[in-house]
Amino acid sequence: MVGLVFALVTLAAPPSPNPNSAAHGDQTYKQLELFARVLSYVENNYVEQVDQQQLMYGAIKGMLETLDPHTVFMPPEVFKEMKIDTSGEFGGLGIEIARKNDGIVVVAPIDDTPAQRAGIKSGDQLLKIDDESCRTMELSRAIQKMRGPAGKRVMLTIMREGFAQPREFAIIRDHIRIASVEGALYGGVGYVKVKNFQERTDVSLHKELERLRGLNNNRELRGLVVDLRNNPGGLLEQAVAVSDRFLPGNLTIVSTRGRQAANFTEEKSKERDTEKPYPIVVLVNAGSASASEIVAGALQDHQRAVILGTPTFGKGSVQTVIEMEDGSGLKLTIARYYTPRGRSIQERGINPDFVVGETEAGPQAKSDQLREKDLKHHFKNEADAADDDAPALKVNLPENLKAWDVTDKLQDYQLKVALNYLNGVSNAPGRVTAKAPTR
Repeated sequence: MVGLVFALVTLAAPPSPNPNSAAHGDQTYKQLELFARVLSYVENNYVEQVDQQQLMYGAIKGMLETLDPHTVFMPPEVFKEMKIDTSGEFGGLGIEIARKNDGIVVVAPIDDTPAQRAGIKSGDQLLKIDDESCRTMELSRAIQKMRGPAGKRVMLTIMREGFAQPREFAIIRDHIRIASVEGALYGGVGYVKVKNFQERTDVSLHKELERLRGLNNNRELRGLVVDLRNNPGGLLEQAVAVSDRFLPGNLTIVSTRGRQAANFTEEKSKERDTEKPYPIVVLVNAGSASASEIVAGALQDHQRAVILGTPTFGKGSVQTVIEMEDGSGLKLTIARYYTPRGRSIQERGINPDFVVGETEAGPQAKSDQLREKDLKHHFKNEADAADDDAPALKVNLPENLKAWDVTDKLQDYQLKVALNYLNGVSNAPGRVTAKAPTR
C-alpha cells in the first residue's frame, strides 16, 4: 500500500445505549441476522467444505472495501509484513506498489534493491507474479508473493508505456535493509535523501547531518537539499520529528482532525535540537506521499524551505493500526491532516514553489503517474477549488543562477537545479534562509 501515515491514538469507545439510537440498533441487528443466515447457508450447503476463518476474513475485507482505500484488514501474515516494513528490514524485491483500476502498478522501486537494479520503473503495470495473474489479486497477496527468503527467484511480467508487448523480469530476492536516510556533500552544500519514515528516521537524519558537517571540515553547511522524491510515507511521529529538526520552537507542524473530538491533535515544534538557519530546498514528485507531504507542507508554510519538483501524491489522511487477538490487524483511517496554514492536501498534493521536471525539457504530465485521486473510494478534498490557498505554480527559477563545476557531472537534473539554486542563495549578501515566493 502506498503513502500511509500511521499514528497511535486513543479511539473512542462504543457509544452507550440511548433511546434515540434504538431504531439504528434494530437495523444493525437485522443486518447481522442476514449475515448469519447467509453464513449458515454457505457452511451447510456449499459444494465443498469451507474454511470458516477465511469466510470471516473475507467478510471483513469486503466490509472495509466500501470505505477509503487506506482502511484495510490484514490477516496475521500480512500484519506481520507490515510491522517488518516499519522496522526497515525484510527479504524481497524492493518495490512499492498500489492498485489502480483493475490492476497493480509500481509506485516506485526502492533505491539500491533488486527491483531497481533489474530496471523496474515507476508506473510499470504488474500483470503476473510468477504464474499468477495480478488482475484480481489483492495488494496483500502481491506483497506476500514478492516477499520471502533471499536468494529465491521471482518472475514479474510487466507492461510499460512504450512496450509493444509484456516483458518478463526475473529478479532474485535479497535481504532488503532500508537505510531510511543517506547523504552526500557538494561543495559545502549537503544532500540528504529520506527514503521513508521508519522508527528511527529522525535519529538517522541527525547522524547523517553530523557526518556531512564532518566531511565539510567540521564547518556548518552552506545549504541543504532534502530529497523526498518517491518517499511513500510512514510513521507520523517521524514526519513530525524531521520537520521539528528544521523549525524553531512553538510552530505548528501538522494538525489532525477526526470525527471524534478525541481525534484532534496539533503537533508543534520544540526549542531543542534545531538546525542552524541555512537555506533548504526540498525535492518532491508524484511519489512523495503522506508523511513526506507533511514535512514538505510544514517547511513550505513556515517559509523555511523552497519546494522544488513536481506536485506530490495527495494523501491527506491518517491511519491507526489495531492488533487483533488472533494476530491480524486493522488499519483504520481516523483523521484528516492539515498543514500549518490549515491546508488539506487530500487529492491535490503539495504544489512546488518551483516546478522542475526530471529533465531540462520541463515537467511532463504522465498518465501513468499514480496519485491519490486515482484510487477507488478516495476522500474528496473538503475545500472548493476556489478556496485553495496553495501557492501558485512557478515555472521559472531566478535568472541569476549559474551552473557551478561540482554539478556538471550530475545526471539528476532536479538535484542539479536545487544545488545551483542553493549556491546562488548562499552566496547572496544577507540571505540566511531559503524562502518560497511571496504568496
